[in-house]
Amino acid sequence: MQQQAISLLSLNELIKSTLDSHLAPTYWVIAEIGELRAGVRGHAYLDLIEKSDGNILAKIRGNIWSYTYQSISRKFEITTGTALKGGMNIMALVSVQFHELYGISLVIKDIDPNFTLGERARKRQEIISRLTNEGLMDLNRQYVLPIVSQKIAVISSVTAAGYGDFINQLDQNPQHFKIHYQLFQAAMQGKDAVPQIIQAIQHIEDLLLEEKFDLLVIVRGGGAQTDLDCFDDYELAKAIANASLPVVTGIGHERDESIADLVAHTKLKTPTAVASFILSGFSEFEDNMHRNLVSIERHIQARLKSEEAGLTDKTHLVTNLLRQKLNECNLALDRYAQQARRISLYRTEKESIKCVHLDESLRKITERKLKQAEEKLGQYGKTIDRLNPQTLLQRGYTKTEKDGIPINKQTLKIGDELITYNKRDKITSVIKKLETNEKQKG
Repeated sequence: MQQQAISLLSLNELIKSTLDSHLAPTYWVIAEIGELRAGVRGHAYLDLIEKSDGNILAKIRGNIWSYTYQSISRKFEITTGTALKGGMNIMALVSVQFHELYGISLVIKDIDPNFTLGERARKRQEIISRLTNEGLMDLNRQYVLPIVSQKIAVISSVTAAGYGDFINQLDQNPQHFKIHYQLFQAAMQGKDAVPQIIQAIQHIEDLLLEEKFDLLVIVRGGGAQTDLDCFDDYELAKAIANASLPVVTGIGHERDESIADLVAHTKLKTPTAVASFILSGFSEFEDNMHRNLVSIERHIQARLKSEEAGLTDKTHLVTNLLRQKLNECNLALDRYAQQARRISLYRTEKESIKCVHLDESLRKITERKLKQAEEKLGQYGKTIDRLNPQTLLQRGYTKTEKDGIPINKQTLKIGDELITYNKRDKITSVIKKLETNEKQKG
């Protein structure tokens, strides 16, 4: 037999009456705020969810009416130091409400802030335990802080008041220490803070070989506790721990330590405290230098005084040694001089005898050569006399020329004028007849 149909409104009214009659007026429910929206009239609308391994197992709408929301949110923020927001685990006192038009929802009447505090502490402790088990809690402290940090990589927001305080204190230090810093911009709160700070750390790592930074500093100004939640993130803490530089934090909160503080090399409360810490390194180095210089000066003065006394003794010793050595050298020189004179006299005498022998030999050779030369000259003179034309003329011969040239060296003809020389006369004649010498023919 077919069941009688009813209207949708009737079904919803049946559901509503069934829930009202079978459910308790209120329940304490543990859930995560998936999303929180504030209405224009002061009401708050939430999505409450339950997750396991990232998967949503259950989901329902929740409402907090305006008057209740003002009371709940004020008490929650006073107790926890942060406002209600998405992602928080809460324990809420709720009543189940079913509306024929809007469906089922939960009306939140109260929220226990102590539960959320415990949940935050539990999550924080889980992250700390994980970092400890992975050996990351003290990893960054393995680096030795530089004696002076002259080149600093700064991660902050350019608009952050804390960053302005930090650089002003560095730039206007009364000792006029020169510090070079480079800002790597990142959000310092909100959902973008963690990925941007990690990206800034990686950028600094990429520039290390080129820029050679001494220190990595993370600073921001103060703010509400909720603004600092990003510094309790595991991935950010891991990036800080694995940084290749010592990391100094000055996040700007006075009450609690963030996990970022715990894994950093050095944690300080405020950006100005970080600047003072860096400048104190310069001052300490300068003081050490001054003390060392004073110590060196005193040591040198004492050493000079000691050496001066020793030098005087050594001067006397060296003077006496030099005098003794000079006396020895003078005696040796005298011996060498006498020996040199004897050798010189001996060699001079020997060379003199040799020169006498050589002179005698040279004289004999010269006389022999001169005699030979005189004999040759006599022979040359006889030959010249014999060949001299005048000698021939003296012996009765004549010499005949034409135009100053002997006639035997040219061709003669009738009418030529000849000049003939004998011992006594110069005879001029003219050729009237030419005959061939028959004897010369034969």
